[in-house]
Amino acid sequence: MSKGMPPLLGVRGLTKRFGGLTAVNKVDFALWPGEILGLIGPNGSGKSTLVKLLMGIEQPTEGSILFDGAEIAGLSTHLVARKGIGIVFQHSRPLERQTVIETILLGLLPDSLFRLSISAEHRARARAIAEKVGLGAVLDRRPSTLSFADLRRLELAKALARNPKILLIDEPFAGLTASECAEFSSLFREQRSQGKAILLVDHNVRTVAALVDRVIALCLGERIAEGKPVDVMRDEAVRRVYLGGAIEAAPRNGTGAAGAAPLLELRGVGVRYGKALAVDQADLAVGENEFVSLVGINGAGKTSLFNAITGFVPHSGEILWRGQPVKGLSAVRIARLGISHCPETRELFGDMSVRENLDLGGQRQAKAESDDRLAWMFELFPILKSRQKQNASTLSGGEQQMLAIARALMTDPQLLILDEPTLGLAPIILEQLSKALDALRQTGKVGVLLGEQNVTFALPHADRIHVMDRGRLTWQGSPDRFVHEAGANYLI
Repeated sequence: MSKGMPPLLGVRGLTKRFGGLTAVNKVDFALWPGEILGLIGPNGSGKSTLVKLLMGIEQPTEGSILFDGAEIAGLSTHLVARKGIGIVFQHSRPLERQTVIETILLGLLPDSLFRLSISAEHRARARAIAEKVGLGAVLDRRPSTLSFADLRRLELAKALARNPKILLIDEPFAGLTASECAEFSSLFREQRSQGKAILLVDHNVRTVAALVDRVIALCLGERIAEGKPVDVMRDEAVRRVYLGGAIEAAPRNGTGAAGAAPLLELRGVGVRYGKALAVDQADLAVGENEFVSLVGINGAGKTSLFNAITGFVPHSGEILWRGQPVKGLSAVRIARLGISHCPETRELFGDMSVRENLDLGGQRQAKAESDDRLAWMFELFPILKSRQKQNASTLSGGEQQMLAIARALMTDPQLLILDEPTLGLAPIILEQLSKALDALRQTGKVGVLLGEQNVTFALPHADRIHVMDRGRLTWQGSPDRFVHEAGANYLI
């Protein structure tokens, strides 16, 4: 990489609006040959939209994209590909009837209906690409027989078949083991050594930081930091986006029953989506009335673990509720055991009123008990009382989050699972949610398993902290220990 030459890719003022939503806002950056540039940011930061703009999948509202000195903004995808930009998508979509070598050969064919013959040279080139990415032993196999990592290798091989000057790679490490991440990192370094430029998008901040030459951090469609990986990871704005602010311990009075048998216990739990590994050998326990925080960046596997607990996805290993396995039980049966799940997506009934959503949560209780719990919800979240007749879809994001938590509590759970409750909320709403969790904690009526990227929100409410990274639980301890042992290196 030589910064003395013009950049291979120059982006200026790139903007994309979807109606009133600005997904990418006046983004500038450059990419040189022989450079790996990392693009990081939480969900909704604009990373995927930016990649689609570069590839011509989406058309920009404003701005310029110069490739090798020529304007390509607004070109269709096939024309962008012809110019020399290749893309490796996050989700594999192979042609199931074609073998590995046949799939790679399709990418080698000339862009002409009159030259669609396969020569010995094409076959030799396809074999060389397959060998380079680690598919040499599976040339004659079809995609359905491949491992998840080999499917990812096939996506890379398809892109390399076009011999691009720039590779756009979206979430290459999602679902891979640590050893597989290392193998793919070596492949990307080899491409860099051959002069190719790579734009790498991934949630796995540590893997990206160890691989790339520079990092750009996005938040809400805007570039908030750029530079060397270590400097960007330590940037105050970046840490605020990922962590919520400074990592500090807070005084707490534990309400959990010390020494008692766990309410919920996980032993070697694993979750797969097809061939993709999302959770790997997770061990975790939550005691009676205990608050446990599970922290990790987006894509770490928190949601998949919660969905396994509540019966939404199948799992390996054991999940025990009061010592009894829940495997094979439906999500409804698990909920009736006393586990209430408030998902990241909230899942409110938008066309129903606030009161109707709450009444649904308490429908299995006697009226007197339901009325008592409703009164308690209005104490925890006073704004909901004044919004009772308002449709859920018309509430603000923070009010919808409060309603989702209140509806989950209306079921009278013994354990409340909260998945990313702070996602996208303003600081004043975070303060209100924090006060509500404090009040809930003081009642001693329910335990909480809280999944959060926002560490500064998770710490004050926790008796114990677990850290999740790439599907594995990598650390556990008290909030005080987290501050001194894990907090400083949480992103790097």
